[in-house]
Amino acid sequence: MFSLTRTDGHLLSTDPARLDLDLVHLWLSTDAYWALGRDREAVARAFGGSLPFGVYRPEDGRQVAVARVVTDGATFAWLCDVYVDRGSRGRGLGGWLAGAVRDHLAELGVRRILLCTNDAHQVYGRVGFTPLDAPERWMQLDQRPPVTPITRKEQGDGTPLTVEA
Repeated sequence: MFSLTRTDGHLLSTDPARLDLDLVHLWLSTDAYWALGRDREAVARAFGGSLPFGVYRPEDGRQVAVARVVTDGATFAWLCDVYVDRGSRGRGLGGWLAGAVRDHLAELGVRRILLCTNDAHQVYGRVGFTPLDAPERWMQLDQRPPVTPITRKEQGDGTPLTVEA
């Protein structure tokens, strides 16, 4: 396991036993645009099969940020589910977390780290991430079912959502 302490006392740890998965599930399923409606079991399985990074505040050890890395531990990694608690934003924790992930993976020999973001390009750019040079070379297979914006549940048979007053 890897750990790192920031000058202000925040602790970063890859210890999966420290993760507050109920809190992580709450953050991701209700406030993270990429994971709205994700169920608790999916969060647990995703983190169980990944390298987790938690950030804990110095006063009481409460978790204030999270990230997970899907990796082979040798050549490739995907940084995902990066989230900083709303009450802890604006303190540089997201950039510190991304930099720590980058540095830890470099120590393992991982040379390529991918991520996807709609709105945090500056945060990741400060620690060296850049847009893909040749996006036409990359491909994807996205098998996620559509999710309705109101209920955050998977759309079923295409029947329009109706709300009774």
